[in-house]
Formats: sequence, C-alpha cells, structure tokens
Amino acid sequence: MAEIMLDGKTEEDLWRSYKKGRDTKIRDFFVKQYAPLVKYVAGKVAIGMPNNVEFDDLVGFGVFGLFDAIEKFDPDKHVKFKTYAVTRIRGAIFDELRTIDWVPRSVRQKTREVEETIRKLEASLGRAAADEEIAKAMRMNIKDFHNLMLKISGTSVLSLNEVWYSGEDNDKMSIVESIESPSSLNPDSIVEKEEIKRIIVEAINELPEKEKKVLVLYYYEDLTLKEIGEVLEVTESRISQLHTKAILRLRAKLSHIKKGIL
Repeated sequence: MAEIMLDGKTEEDLWRSYKKGRDTKIRDFFVKQYAPLVKYVAGKVAIGMPNNVEFDDLVGFGVFGLFDAIEKFDPDKHVKFKTYAVTRIRGAIFDELRTIDWVPRSVRQKTREVEETIRKLEASLGRAAADEEIAKAMRMNIKDFHNLMLKISGTSVLSLNEVWYSGEDNDKMSIVESIESPSSLNPDSIVEKEEIKRIIVEAINELPEKEKKVLVLYYYEDLTLKEIGEVLEVTESRISQLHTKAILRLRAKLSHIKKGIL
C-alpha cells in the first residue's frame, strides 16, 4: 500500500504536525483519506440491524467518530490510526443508536431479565451457565429461549463497545478500546484502567469457547457474522445468537464487578 502523503510529508509527519498546530488542511486531508473506513465500519454494523435503521444514518453517526478519532489520536502511543479510528467510529455509531428509542419496551425488559438471570446463575455456579440452565431459571423451554435470543439480537444494539465509566462522564472507555489501547492523558487513571483491562480480559476468557471465538473473529479478525458462520460451519442467525449471549454474559459479569469496586 502506498504511503499516505500531503505536501511531501508522510502520514507520520502529518500526525505530528497536526498534533502541534491543529492545521485544518491536514485535518480535512485525514477526513477525506479515511472516509471509506467510516462506510466500511457502518456496513459491518448494519448487518443484523432492523430494517428501520438506515445505512446512510450509520455513516453519518460514524463521521462523528472519525472526527473524534482525529482529534484524540496520539501517534506516540504506537497504535495505528486505522485501528484506533475503527473503535471510535463504531463506538460513535452505537452511542447515537442508543439515543434512538426504537427498541420495543418488551424486548428491552427481556434483555435486562436475561442479563440479570445470567448474573445470578453464574455467580452461584462459579462458571458459565448453559442455555438450558438459563432457560430453566427463566421458566422457559429451550426453544422459546433460543427464539428470545434471536429477537434480542435482531432488535437490540448490543456490542462489545459497551462503555465502562471509570469516573468522570468524559472519561469513558469501551471494552474493545480498553484491550487495544488503554490510553489516558490523566496519569492518575492509568492504574485504574489497567485493572479494568485485566478484569475485562478475564471475563472474556471465562466465556464458553464458541462465544469467545465469535467475539475474537468479529472484533479482532474483522469478519462479518456471515463469514464467521462459514468458518464455524453454522448459520448466520446462530452466530448472531452467540454474539448476543456473549455480550449479555459480559455485561452481567462486569456490572456485578463494577458494583463491588465503584
């Protein structure tokens, strides 16, 4: 791939110049250069979304994430901008989606119920709860439970970009971001964020193998749910179920931990 250049400067030189002077010409260059990345991320997020979520809206939300990434990127952190930007773009899209109240109240209520059931079960079992155990605790048969997972995955915005607030409102960190680059301009919060990172990694490692594999392939190998289905030789809807359950497990586990330390 050709080196990105402007006025004879390499991308690395441009980042250092922008960090010092905030030149709008350089900023606009980066926006234009990485605009296709916004469409790529929006396309990934769009998979599995309800029909009333427009692709163009997702792109619009993602642009805010790109601007945010350009403003906050630190070339001294030794993280590629593309890696950093994907996290910010995806996070901005989900942040905006959560402000749109299009999820039926009944589905939202059931989502919380599943999350709370998982939290209680896994706390008492000391391990990941099986589908049958969760269904039994919710007084459902296994078929109805799987149908519920499909309904939740098809209408709810559940993502590894769930935010862990570690203090002030503007000091937020997504699960993905905490693993990729736990950076902070405030030295006092670095130790806390490292501890949060350790907790999150442990929580992911405790997931059932298939759910863990789905998260790795989706968020780190950058495969779509359909592509993951082909790799694991199961349907896309099954992968969507596994993704939803993995996120619900993580949220249940992390919410329990947060109550104990915050």
